[in-house]
Amino acid sequence: MSEEEGFLGLPKEVWPQERDFIARPERYKYVRKLIQPEGCVFCAAAAKQVGFESLCLYKNQRAMVMLNKFPYNSGHLLVLPVQHCGDLLDLPLEDYNEVTLLLRQSVKIIKSVYNCLGLNIGLNHGAVAGAGIPDHLHWHIVPRWAGDTNFFPLVAETKVIPESLEQTYEKLEPHFKNL
Repeated sequence: MSEEEGFLGLPKEVWPQERDFIARPERYKYVRKLIQPEGCVFCAAAAKQVGFESLCLYKNQRAMVMLNKFPYNSGHLLVLPVQHCGDLLDLPLEDYNEVTLLLRQSVKIIKSVYNCLGLNIGLNHGAVAGAGIPDHLHWHIVPRWAGDTNFFPLVAETKVIPESLEQTYEKLEPHFKNL
């Protein structure tokens, strides 16, 4: 192959730009839902103490904030009721109000810590709406910056996140201790 040739002997200007890739084989079973966890992962996290092991940054009697185990962007948080409930209309009003307050406080922290230009905030209500864990309500907060058009892993099935979950936890933990 000459220097002017790319893959399969095609001219370089014809073949798309070569790209590096990151292999995460441990994520395959999660993405393909080959491993079904016993019980609710959110209830399991709520039963543990606040800390990195549970990915929980903050918890009170009614609501909690935790890191998304497979984040779409650095700083991706989940805000959820402690109570196991999959239907917004079944969630007690007191719990809903506490989740809403915690959602606002989490947005304030994320904007301050990550200096993001925008946020995606949302709830996928039910499996057909895209909820990966439809039996336990949870709101996503995803920090956004100009140019991060590939923030959602289902688009390309791969996302490079510039910090580890441990780094995210350490960055956010002091701010949630003050709530």
